[in-house]
Amino acid sequence: MMSLFDKFVDDFFKGEEVQDNQRTMAIDILEEDNKFIIEANLPGFKKKDVKISVNNNELLIEAKKEEKKEKKKSTYCRCERFQGSYRRVLSLSDQVNKDKIEAKFEDGVLKLDIPKMEPVPSKEIKIG
Repeated sequence: MMSLFDKFVDDFFKGEEVQDNQRTMAIDILEEDNKFIIEANLPGFKKKDVKISVNNNELLIEAKKEEKKEKKKSTYCRCERFQGSYRRVLSLSDQVNKDKIEAKFEDGVLKLDIPKMEPVPSKEIKIG
């Protein structure tokens, strides 16, 4: 039987598509007794560049950095810093509380706290 965490991690690559000027951000997923924690590296991005949304059971994290359009007197010999967007789609379990997800962004790291729902105790049905 798959644990909630195993299912969460197993489903997390489903539906992931990467386009030309788009990358998948590095993330860590941690599990605690009452919540999951997702930490995503977004170096060089600002809070205003990051968008998080939940649709059905999918958590979408997007970060866009537009290329600066300015006239320069020099030309690049090498350009390694990324200009474009990061996108990550994660499948959420039915056992998480999507309405109480909290997000913080500090020093280029996005942290999401995703609380688990209280388990519903099984109900015994008496035979009449």
